[in-house]
Amino acid sequence: MKFDGIRALAIKDGRAVQLVSRNEKKLNNRFPEIARAATGFGANECVVDGEVVAMDEEGRSSFQLLQRAELDGKDAPLAFYVFDILQLNGRSLIGLPLTQRKEVLMRLVPPSGDIIWFSGALGTEAETLLPEIKRRGLEGLLGKQRDSVYEPGRRSGAWIKLKCVNEQEFVIGGYTPPAGARKHFGALLVGYYDKDRLLFAGKVGTGFDTKLLSTLHKKMRAEERSTCPFADLPSKQNGEWVQGITPGEMRKYTWVNPKFVCQVKFAEWTRDGKLRQPVFLGLRQDKDPREVIRET
Repeated sequence: MKFDGIRALAIKDGRAVQLVSRNEKKLNNRFPEIARAATGFGANECVVDGEVVAMDEEGRSSFQLLQRAELDGKDAPLAFYVFDILQLNGRSLIGLPLTQRKEVLMRLVPPSGDIIWFSGALGTEAETLLPEIKRRGLEGLLGKQRDSVYEPGRRSGAWIKLKCVNEQEFVIGGYTPPAGARKHFGALLVGYYDKDRLLFAGKVGTGFDTKLLSTLHKKMRAEERSTCPFADLPSKQNGEWVQGITPGEMRKYTWVNPKFVCQVKFAEWTRDGKLRQPVFLGLRQDKDPREVIRET
């Protein structure tokens, strides 16, 4: 199953546990209940891979709910779904087949099952599972070859994502001025990297409440810059300025250093490679902006 949360490594050494994101940020203060629960792994020392998620009323993981729970201080049921193990009692396991690593991990998961859950294989063909996954409003599946090794920091054909919803990370490069009754900003200007070039993907103007607008604006103000970070703005297609963004219009925008990554869901990619009906879900503090590419 593909979860909609924050990827994390749980590193246990005796009774101490460190939660670390994929860009090596410490997460203990953000998710203290997960860190406490991880002390229950059945080993003196281990490194476990998983995803911190917030669950909605129907038991589905929701990144938006996780973000709002942190921002508003509201309680949301948190869980840590674990699906792989890299190290056990000083021994690296990354060269073992996935099935063997899963067997080892399953034996280490705390028996209470309140917060830490083992994510096992579903054991059914994707063609059968995907319609049901989509019907339930879940994000999708991760397909992994049973004999695959763990390859840190590398995209491999042995592991593939099968998505049921259009959702991915984008880099924030600026924002438009507010209009009407809205304060702080109008829409985020987002993009993705193609090699070393940050390419414009579209404007994201929905998915915010008043508090979120204020919080994001404060963060972005600290990273303001005078020049546009997008390599392909302004540009014309078929004689028209892309999304009406003329050189004159760009002078009204505020540009920021491409340091912030956000999660966005959208209806589809348009023929000209822009987002249709994008909705902001939250900031991703666990993702390096340079790793954000257009997903297929």
